[in-house]
Amino acid sequence: MDTERSSWVAPAVVLGACLLLGLVLGGWVLGSEIKDIRLADRYVTVKGLVERTVKSDLAIWPVSFKEAGNDLPQVFAKSQADKELVLKFFAAQGVTPQEISVGQIKVTDKLANEYSGNNTGPRYIVEQTVTVQSKDVDKVAKAGEKTAELVQAGIVVGDSNGQGGIRYKFNGLNALKPDMITEATRNARSSADRFAADSGSQVGSIRSASQGVFSISAADSVSTGGDGGGGDSGDSSIMKTVRVVATVDYYLVR
Repeated sequence: MDTERSSWVAPAVVLGACLLLGLVLGGWVLGSEIKDIRLADRYVTVKGLVERTVKSDLAIWPVSFKEAGNDLPQVFAKSQADKELVLKFFAAQGVTPQEISVGQIKVTDKLANEYSGNNTGPRYIVEQTVTVQSKDVDKVAKAGEKTAELVQAGIVVGDSNGQGGIRYKFNGLNALKPDMITEATRNARSSADRFAADSGSQVGSIRSASQGVFSISAADSVSTGGDGGGGDSGDSSIMKTVRVVATVDYYLVR
């Protein structure tokens, strides 16, 4: 009788032990999964803003001028005289020939366009554009303050679109990007630390991160917020504001 009892007790004990071990392991795995799910739901989204004030490194000034009349050779001669006055003006302001480009001459014959419907006034219009492109933005800015001299000479200053003015550009963005991205991420982490401290948590690893678009606007323009957008292009301002916003999700742990 004892032998028979031993023959089925031992396997039952082993089976029971296996079932118990399985329940323990299953509970541990389930508990870990539940903990992971809870941790996955606990995160904070923060933004890190960085701005830099920089000076433009390129000035572009297109100056266009027109002459009109019914005698094409005479109109062309006036246009050439205007061009010489413009070139002389730039030379007096210290602009070098290498910084000047002369565009193609544009001639409009209003009678040649049968669909224009505008046959009044002078028949021919001759337009030329002289463009200054210089890295010496201060020199070009000072020259721009003296455009009244061209007006007094009978030359209406404008660009090829009829809109006068100097455009200032900043081309050094790539050199600023690494440091600005690093600082934006650091600022985002600082915000996350403050939030975690207020909520009795600690900042864990990064859940996700995205870099905002770099924007360049006039230094005195009003920012509209967001992820780097907004503001005007700042072409009329020598001083620029370069801006970027990094958005980071951090896990929060107890």
